[in-house]
Amino acid sequence: MTSSPVTTTVAAVLVGVPLTCAVVGPLLAPLLPVPAGSGALQPAGPGHPLGTDALGRDVLQLALTGGTTVVALTVGALLVSYVVAVPVGLVLAATTRRTTAYLTQRALDVLLVLPSLLVLLVLAGTGRRGVGWLVAGTAVLQLPAIVRIVRSAAGAPSRRVALETMAQSGEPWWRIHVVETGRFVAGPVLVDAGTRGVMVLTLLASASFLGVGLPPDTVDWAVVIEQNSSSLFLAPAALLVPAGLLVALAAGANLLVDRLADRTGAVV
Repeated sequence: MTSSPVTTTVAAVLVGVPLTCAVVGPLLAPLLPVPAGSGALQPAGPGHPLGTDALGRDVLQLALTGGTTVVALTVGALLVSYVVAVPVGLVLAATTRRTTAYLTQRALDVLLVLPSLLVLLVLAGTGRRGVGWLVAGTAVLQLPAIVRIVRSAAGAPSRRVALETMAQSGEPWWRIHVVETGRFVAGPVLVDAGTRGVMVLTLLASASFLGVGLPPDTVDWAVVIEQNSSSLFLAPAALLVPAGLLVALAAGANLLVDRLADRTGAVV
């Protein structure tokens, strides 16, 4: 397709800009001169290229420093969920105890009916707040879907002959069902991780926007959006810049996942 390179380039730019802000921004922010005595809702001008927000903070500084928490929490929640779910899915696919596998999957599926934001609301309402609870709660909510994907991919009929051949040749159980099968499911898992990353990003940003995620004194794009939600017409940059960075990150990641799925032929 002639549009594929263009799509890839657009996706890379959309993802690259917010990721650069998140990774390199905190190193660049201290180098920016900030005039003393800056007031709230100042328009763009010398010393404040994007103006100030409702709390008198420089919007450019917020854009450069507010993405670190978003990216770190998203990556952390994904890592925890896949580190737990992938081995569980491989074991469930390999076990001959079908009743145990069925009951385990059904127990995990209970989490599927729980609204994600409601779970985070309950955690916050019972005093379980902070980065640790936020990452753990988000990761647990992803487990049933990831386990189901890994188990389905590992149990594909096309793999049975290869696995039986390895078993007859005397290969150990762990090499057959963990190493070799793990390599086989890597493609679908990678594509799922890209799609799930956008979902986790959206969930964490929504939680912070609603005040049940990160503390209000955290410099975070979603928190900044919530703090400036009533200042759209007075200081549009304070709202639109962090919102645009979040949207660009999510949209670019979706496009990259589509391109990755096209290349690998994986379907999630």
